[in-house]
Amino acid sequence: MKGKIIPNALILSFFCCAAFFCGGSFIGTAACAAGEEIGPACEYTADPVMPHEIFQVKETSDEIPDLLLSSLQSTAYTVKPGDSMWKIAERYEIGLDELMKANPQIKNAAMITVGQKINIPEASPLKTLENEVVRLVNQARASAGLSALKNNWQAARVARIKSQDMIDNNYFSHTSPVYGSPFKMMEKYGLRFSSAAENIAYGQKTAQAVMNSWMNSAGHKANIMSKTVTEIGVGAAKKSNGTLYWTQMFLKPL
Repeated sequence: MKGKIIPNALILSFFCCAAFFCGGSFIGTAACAAGEEIGPACEYTADPVMPHEIFQVKETSDEIPDLLLSSLQSTAYTVKPGDSMWKIAERYEIGLDELMKANPQIKNAAMITVGQKINIPEASPLKTLENEVVRLVNQARASAGLSALKNNWQAARVARIKSQDMIDNNYFSHTSPVYGSPFKMMEKYGLRFSSAAENIAYGQKTAQAVMNSWMNSAGHKANIMSKTVTEIGVGAAKKSNGTLYWTQMFLKPL
């Protein structure tokens, strides 16, 4: 990334009594290998009332991108007494929308029968890498005497969609042209929080490599070592040329 400069701030306007931080150091050639990049660290803390953003974003649904769905493998599940589509989705840690899209034969999520076969899409083809990032985060926190962050599968789902969104829409920023700020995106997918943060990166080929990049940046390290968050979700997505995009979402749920 020699000679490449990332904008030094995530510029948003808010109306509320909230503390919003976005900044941190940027990785230069000494700390990042060629083809690797990390964005500015981004953090938000506030009272339970969420901020009102004055910028406009495209109208969206809470559906997962089709390109991400197409990369997922599936297994079969037989409906048991007491099951519902929501319970099945929660059991396999996937979104209800992903589950419905994997089962076009089901027109009404409230109408499934015992013995019916349900296709269960894989939560993520890169889940091993994502889980390793979580392990490395908690290893770093433990070495500093900090409590471990709980792996929040719903936050991981949103982080995964964010990584895919950066690929699909050809951008690298905390602010999505589709979802807006990371905090607005978290809300869109049903996450509620009093404190949240996001780290993003691309080009690193392993969990250790991306963690090294983040930990060598003061702002990103501060998010990883934060005492104001209790949970984490990590999502990775792979571009057609093999480049990995990474997103960490941190939060303290309400």
